[in-house]
Amino acid sequence: MKATRKVVCWLAASLAAPMLALAGGSEADSARSADDAKDSPVTAAVKTKLAAEHVGNIANIKVDAQDGIVWLSGSTPTQETADHAVETARCADGVLEVKSTIVVMRESK
Repeated sequence: MKATRKVVCWLAASLAAPMLALAGGSEADSARSADDAKDSPVTAAVKTKLAAEHVGNIANIKVDAQDGIVWLSGSTPTQETADHAVETARCADGVLEVKSTIVVMRESK
């Protein structure tokens, strides 16, 4: 009976350990959360500038930031609008560099 109890306890501990490790989060998760908090103001500043400058339909432009580098993605109807979005993002507080993968989607005539 004691051997069975030891096996059951060992199995329970073996199964619980990975779940507890995941529930507690890792150092990488904590670092990612700190980075997200640091980058949120940059992302917000870019989105605010894009809205204030009336850059096309900003709902189609996604903004991500990390360490002052801003990535713009999505689509715009013209190259002029895409270029305007990039220039506007460069002027936002906290932006060191802007990278864009915005696709120009020409409207059909």
